[in-house]
Amino acid sequence: MGYVYLYYGTGGGKTANALGLALRSVGHNKKVVIIQFFKWRSDIGEYLIKDRLAPYYEIYQFGREVWLGEEDKTAEFAGEKFTVECVKNHDKELAKRALDFARKIMQGKKPHLLVLDEIALAAYWKLIDVKDVLELLDNVPEETTVVMTGRLAPKELVDRADFVNVVQLVKMPEEFKLTEGIQY
Repeated sequence: MGYVYLYYGTGGGKTANALGLALRSVGHNKKVVIIQFFKWRSDIGEYLIKDRLAPYYEIYQFGREVWLGEEDKTAEFAGEKFTVECVKNHDKELAKRALDFARKIMQGKKPHLLVLDEIALAAYWKLIDVKDVLELLDNVPEETTVVMTGRLAPKELVDRADFVNVVQLVKMPEEFKLTEGIQY
């Protein structure tokens, strides 16, 4: 069975850590598949690079603008304002589709690296059942390493992972602008 990594916590860089492993794998002509739960933006660097790194690099997104709350709201982050909808049943369907897709990809393509970006948060928020994630991890092909990310993670995923890194926010500026190629 392949190794399972988990990067979680309040600090930035969880996805960037996973993408670093992806770049390393592609550099050795190894197949990488990235499945992003919650993410939808096609202007982010890891999505924009997909055609240039093909056929070794694939990325799939299963998300839309959402937040965990009871009402839609306008949010602001790093000087950018955007409207987000609260989590709805549709988000559970997207998360389930992403998990089913991960299962299919893992068994069919048997990639060297499978990144499940934000899956830990999806399980923590109960958009997918943690038992289903554990079942997926129990069936990882020997040649596949799995990396899971997410701000929050259920204890079961922490316990199951072979390598666990907590990314902790120590400090950040009160006001900053998102930088193309750094935060996205």
